[in-house]
Amino acid sequence: MAAIIIIISGIIAFVIPGVLTILNINNCFSSEPEKEKLISSLTVLVGGILYMILHMLEFDEAGDWYVQINKIQIHNSIFSEYVWFAKVIILLGFAGFFTLLFVKAEKLPPLISVISVAALILLNIFQIVYAIQIYKNISEISWLLYVYHANILMLSASVIRRQIIQQVKIAVSKDADASENKLFQWLFLRMTSFSKYTMIVFVSLFFIIAILEIIFVLAGQGLDAPIKAFTDTADWTFSKQVPPPPIDYDGHYLCTIAAGGHKKIVKPLRLGSRRGETIVVNRQLCIANAFEEVIQEKFPKFHRSIRHFYDTYGYPVSRYITSPLRADIVYLLMKPLEWAFLIFLYLVDLHPEKRINRQYKK
Repeated sequence: MAAIIIIISGIIAFVIPGVLTILNINNCFSSEPEKEKLISSLTVLVGGILYMILHMLEFDEAGDWYVQINKIQIHNSIFSEYVWFAKVIILLGFAGFFTLLFVKAEKLPPLISVISVAALILLNIFQIVYAIQIYKNISEISWLLYVYHANILMLSASVIRRQIIQQVKIAVSKDADASENKLFQWLFLRMTSFSKYTMIVFVSLFFIIAILEIIFVLAGQGLDAPIKAFTDTADWTFSKQVPPPPIDYDGHYLCTIAAGGHKKIVKPLRLGSRRGETIVVNRQLCIANAFEEVIQEKFPKFHRSIRHFYDTYGYPVSRYITSPLRADIVYLLMKPLEWAFLIFLYLVDLHPEKRINRQYKK
């Protein structure tokens, strides 16, 4: 069963994005793209879902820069007051993308065409800035996030290039009198020149234009919200704020799990105190500590052996719990032991729940 789950996870995480990327590259550089609308739509939608899942698993964003978090959590990559800005750009950008993808230029009103292209360019400026923003915290597996960023850039360049080619054809078919206008002639020459670029050159130019726009905005020449959305953060590439010191979990893996796992899985209950330090407490940690307390009271010699084992191996284990996903896995692996501790407490203690609840109280 475990092997089947691993195989399915591998297909979802690696094979599907890889196949879609190869198909997109082939379509972008092909004169006759195959099933472009279907493949592009799957890339945006399925890739977007996988992106959000991987992002959530790799980055446990726990609040804005001024919030005190634990050592393996991370502050928000976008300041919460400006999340609306990101959502608007993403929604408008993808609306523009799908408009250009599904509607031919001759059936598209001029203003809608211009708005769609502009929205798509803004989306790519945003996604490139965000890709740079998260670079500081990218690990081995989270490099897969950049596969999605690269695909969006490639698909955007492709639909804009096709839009330009179609607009040139429309211009050629129009009344010849328009060609007497010098401005029209200049624009026509520029559009024709762009339409003849190979896909590699077009993507490169698109990327360079976006980078220049990023520099322009971050230099303070743009709107206030786009800048502060990325700079009013901590722990990321463009962050300018200094966060409060993190909550300590004392280096032991049960403390690390309670503090670092996803809340829906490890279920943190409250803050507690351990050796003068504030820690995050969940029920698994309280049960384990209550079990140790009973052993210490009734079997002191056995307790010393258990304590030595935990001190010897607890800290090395905690060093590998460097992401919320790993904390979740260790939490689930510890579940059988947690149940064994709980059964033991109910067998030997008169008030097991009271003992559990008083653990780590400040």
